Amino acid sequence: MDEIAALAIGIAASPFPIIPAVLLLFTDRPRTTAFAFLGTWFVAIALTVVVFAALSGVIATNDEPAAWLSWVRIIAGLGLMAFAVRKWVTRSATTELPGGMRTLENATPRSACILALLLSIANPKVLLLAAAGGIDIGSAEWLIQQQIIAVGAFAGIASISVAAPLLAYTVAGSRVLGPLSHAKDWLLRNNVAVLVVVFLLLGALLIFNGVTGLFASV
Repeated sequence: MDEIAALAIGIAASPFPIIPAVLLLFTDRPRTTAFAFLGTWFVAIALTVVVFAALSGVIATNDEPAAWLSWVRIIAGLGLMAFAVRKWVTRSATTELPGGMRTLENATPRSACILALLLSIANPKVLLLAAAGGIDIGSAEWLIQQQIIAVGAFAGIASISVAAPLLAYTVAGSRVLGPLSHAKDWLLRNNVAVLVVVFLLLGALLIFNGVTGLFASV
């Protein structure tokens, strides 16, 4: 369960879902647009986890799924660490928004939903973490009700950072826009460092658990 929570936290710690979650609060319909983004993000993460949980149940046709699951963890961990290294080596000093986010000031609920899909299930990094979480949930010896709760908890944790700006705006109104804008600028300046640290830690955790599982199944 600790590994599942860590994977969800890894998604939540990714800067680029947080940045549009903040920018959407500066639109003409901030609450509606931000809620559309948050709802789509949550559902997309949950559906991805469900799909891979179901696939893991199909693959694990015998009583000893530990070996293949351990290899999946090792491969996923190596993939995350390789991505982190590549991201750091190819980093640039730019603090500009990606092209697709520069027009968010004119976003509508519909375009916010599309952006949430692009940043979740169409994002290889998020997809990898959600897939690993789904495989862990599907391979666990839990009742279906427990798995449903685990999927909801995973999607909820992965959505915390997206929900936080909207919650702050709902409670405090426009007073939080200044601090949120400063937080967005900080994330733009430091997004590579944040991603690298998070993915290196998650990669190491997955590899450690995978190797440990392989030795346990011998």
